Amino acid sequence: MNESDIEGIRAWLVECGLAGAGEADILSGFGDRCAASDLPLARALVVIDTLHPIYEGRAFRWRDDGVEEKVMTEYGRTTEGDAAASWQRTVFYHLLVSGGSERRLCLVDGEGADYNALVEYRAEGYTDYVAFVHRFASAGSIGEMDAFYVQFLTRCEGGFTDAHLAALRALVSSLALSIKCASLGRIAGTLAEVYLGRDAGRRVLSGRIARGVADRMGAVLWFSDLRGYTAISDSAEPEEIIPFLNDYAAVVITAIHEAGGDVLKLMGDGTLAIFAAASGRKSKTDACRAALHAERLLRERLKPLNEARAAAGQPVTAAYLGLHVGEVFYGNIGSEERLDFTVVGPSVNEVSRIASMCRSVDRHVLVSSDFFAATPEEDRAAFVSVGRFALRGVGRAQELFTLDPALL
Repeated sequence: MNESDIEGIRAWLVECGLAGAGEADILSGFGDRCAASDLPLARALVVIDTLHPIYEGRAFRWRDDGVEEKVMTEYGRTTEGDAAASWQRTVFYHLLVSGGSERRLCLVDGEGADYNALVEYRAEGYTDYVAFVHRFASAGSIGEMDAFYVQFLTRCEGGFTDAHLAALRALVSSLALSIKCASLGRIAGTLAEVYLGRDAGRRVLSGRIARGVADRMGAVLWFSDLRGYTAISDSAEPEEIIPFLNDYAAVVITAIHEAGGDVLKLMGDGTLAIFAAASGRKSKTDACRAALHAERLLRERLKPLNEARAAAGQPVTAAYLGLHVGEVFYGNIGSEERLDFTVVGPSVNEVSRIASMCRSVDRHVLVSSDFFAATPEEDRAAFVSVGRFALRGVGRAQELFTLDPALL
């Protein structure tokens, strides 16, 4: 590999970073280009931490022999248990704690037997191994993403030459920067969706961040909260409250997402969500059907959750749910220093009042007359009227409906 080849690959890596290429594509293209330029890479692994509520990071793989292998793996916490023990038997960990940045091990001479996978690599015919760690300065770190890890293997007889290693040293920093750029984009998407909601997160990342920018739209509105939450929070041990809320929020949110809805706000034990409906009767009908599907999923999942919590001696509850259909404004509201991407309008207030009526009429689900009217005709038979009510803060009294207990 000559200097022209190195500069060509560097330029390609810069273009990948600017174009928003994914980590797996960057690594694959890098490996293919190196191999085509007489740098005899046979296998590569990139590891980079992330900022995610579940995963600590991601690992990306490339190989030149066509053997099918999972290109990307997300890994959990490596701070305890078997995961910690496995991480501590890697070359990466050795470099991290020793402060080193590079480690080469000649596999044909039996080096590296104390590290994970290196004995297997030797048995598979690889002759040489080199690993690099590039640390990020504190200003360039985000969460646990404070370093870039990469390892390369070759089958070349005699292993990597000094020229091969010099070329890798010249290229690895550009590879690290390109991969980091892709990972930062992924982190931004994850954080926006986790904290704002899936649809709201996508809209914010697409550039809809100006104060006062909002869309008028039709939607089915979902507002749910937990039965007896105040009493439970008053009587339970403080350390039990967060796991309690997490358990029930998980079943509520996954039910909404699987049915095609978007969660906009978590307010203590309350959840505000929407099922978007474009103009037209059919779209409203589809949104109502999706909301009812989410309600069924929630009801099905609450039962095993409550059984498991009761068996463990933990407090249990049920969900109260209000459903309504109407027009809302969906967008950025707030000050120049603090914006919220949410929905506002009379319909939002109305759905929360409908949900609060569940306690008064002792029903887990209440829907508005507008929702009932927009519900698919074949589904209306499952509803019964609970009467006409004047809702606090709502200018008109209306009839409310619930799912027929005899059919549940």
